[in-house]
Amino acid sequence: MAINFSDAISAYRKAVTRDAIPGGPAETKPKAGGFDAVLREATQGAISDLKAGEQQSIMAAAGTADLTDVVTAVGQAELTLQTVVAVRDKVIQAYQEILRMPI
Repeated sequence: MAINFSDAISAYRKAVTRDAIPGGPAETKPKAGGFDAVLREATQGAISDLKAGEQQSIMAAAGTADLTDVVTAVGQAELTLQTVVAVRDKVIQAYQEILRMPI
């Protein structure tokens, strides 16, 4: 399956301008609140990215999705999952360090 170079460029442009989409990350204002609000917002963002990737994959299987949109959504979902796993690992590592501290 050959991919046209101009299609790849347009896909990258879509990915870069994603912040300009109404309701996208650029319009999200940080809310006043504590750590729990920040954590909740980050978790909800991660879940929505993963759902978008899954939805695009389903649409691709049905043959109704544009290939560039599928690749972009799945790539974003993969990056989000890797970030969540890295943060989880750091939290576990910090917890283990706290347990090793002498009282």
